[in-house]
Amino acid sequence: MKEFEMKISIIGSTGSIGTQTLDVARNIPGIEVVALAAGRNIELLEEQMREFSPSFVSVENEELAESLRVKTADLGIPVLSGEEGLIEVACAEDAQCVVTAVVGMMGIRPTIAAIKAKKTIALANKETLVCAGHIIMPLAKECGVDILPVDSEHSAIFQSLNGEKENGNKIDKIILTASGGPFRGKTYEELEDMKAKDALNHPNWSMGQKVTIDSAGLINKGLEVMEARWLFDVSLDDIQVVVHPQSIVHSAVQYVDGAVIAQLGVPDMRLPIQYALTYPRRYPMNVGKLDFYTMGSLTFEAPDVDTFRGFKLAMDSAGKGGNAPTIFNAANENAVKLFLRGDIGFNGIGRVIEECMEKCSFDPEADTQRVLDTQREVNEYMEGRFKL
Repeated sequence: MKEFEMKISIIGSTGSIGTQTLDVARNIPGIEVVALAAGRNIELLEEQMREFSPSFVSVENEELAESLRVKTADLGIPVLSGEEGLIEVACAEDAQCVVTAVVGMMGIRPTIAAIKAKKTIALANKETLVCAGHIIMPLAKECGVDILPVDSEHSAIFQSLNGEKENGNKIDKIILTASGGPFRGKTYEELEDMKAKDALNHPNWSMGQKVTIDSAGLINKGLEVMEARWLFDVSLDDIQVVVHPQSIVHSAVQYVDGAVIAQLGVPDMRLPIQYALTYPRRYPMNVGKLDFYTMGSLTFEAPDVDTFRGFKLAMDSAGKGGNAPTIFNAANENAVKLFLRGDIGFNGIGRVIEECMEKCSFDPEADTQRVLDTQREVNEYMEGRFKL
């Protein structure tokens, strides 16, 4: 196989997806890291700078940037800050692909800038499509830019679609799998007493705190349905969520003839990350392989939407459209913060989201600025209501 070469920048390099992306870069010598952006973890970013020698980096604010400049003065690597720095990393001149691994809506503007700069997008930031899919996907098409999914489920769908649409084969539905998280099988009443340590104990995946909490309440799956809608240009009715506790079938596509094509693999995020970076080629990985002799049974069941009420709220916001998904997403971000600090119980996450969806103003037509304004409106409401 021809030697692989790819220059990448990463926004969110010190988070779960960012650090695993750098694991992939270690595994494939042809991947060169040209720029990195992180939030506040300048200690880990310094380690990354010393190992990967990027052309420049960016951090959350100027105070952190100055501290990092002092720590890395011997490297001579420029340190930027704020949203401007984030956008500079996303548009790094040498980068061919941008891995958008930040958590939250701060990923929207850098992604838009990277698309306009004709960079391939390896997308791991849910909010980009949840809140602005109606903006992002038409822009990517206009600019001739590929958006390659990094989430394991969306990568599985992408792989299951590979070559089929080009051959004119129509899909019947997308089957989006969910592990069920640590609270699968519990009642709504039992969830009332669940604490952060319980919710963070995911049975299969190693993820950041926010995504793990979302997964525990099936909210993450609601967000992924919204993503899939935009990524694969299907209606919400064409997406079926199926709980699959073993996390071996990462998702599937059923075609009009009834045939189902699925992608299977061990639950390791480095697999979809590497596929996004090396697409359409595959390279060896130092991860576990499936052993069908020892794997045991694979089971599937319907999601319990009566217990995990956040999922229904996600679907309601998706169906409403406009800025409703932004209200849902911003409310959830704040509610997770409240839950992590012990101010509300687990079921309180859904109640907070529902309250915000009732109180915050709905706009059926939401451009980029309106999406960002909606987030501010929700944050201000939450600040006044809960003293965040």
